[in-house]
Amino acid sequence: MPPGGAEESAASRAALATVSVVLAELDALRARLDPHAYEAAVSLVRASEEKDRRVHVTGIGKPEHVARYGASLLASTGTPATFLHGTEAIHGSAGQIASGDVVIAISNSGDTAELRSAVETVQSLGARVVGISGQADSWLGRASDVFLFAGVEREGGGLGLAPRASVAAEVLVIAALSAALEHARGFTAADYVARHPAGALGARLKGE
Repeated sequence: MPPGGAEESAASRAALATVSVVLAELDALRARLDPHAYEAAVSLVRASEEKDRRVHVTGIGKPEHVARYGASLLASTGTPATFLHGTEAIHGSAGQIASGDVVIAISNSGDTAELRSAVETVQSLGARVVGISGQADSWLGRASDVFLFAGVEREGGGLGLAPRASVAAEVLVIAALSAALEHARGFTAADYVARHPAGALGARLKGE
């Protein structure tokens, strides 16, 4: 047994237990996904695009990282999208918003004060909001034009406090929305490679 073998075994058990918790939470979330909400979100985004408006994705704390990923994923799959810094939004960056744009706002609690300020600011500029949160009865849930649920009961990990399952749920929800939008616009492999010509994936799609 290598040095620290017993401790490593305990650590590996903790890792596997967390994986089990996250997978169980995502499976439970799948049963609670509302197809009508996704249809409404797609309709909102597509209607905005018809008026040459854009999508912005924002979040505070860990959801900020999900928002950055979401904006990149949407852009690469045919939905022009940019990241909006949640804090900077109330210090001038909301200037990137035009009336009729769609802002996807991500918050686990849905009651984060900074995100509330950002959402209120973009709404005052005429943006429509798709909220993603683990709490449907939160401020964000009530304030959004369309709400997508991303709730979990357990986070995983020894303390069960750090956002693990909730972040995975937020990623899953925005990935699902991107897939719905991709399907709605008839996005093809050729469309994808036009946006992703480099790297191993680009080479494979181009048959190189």
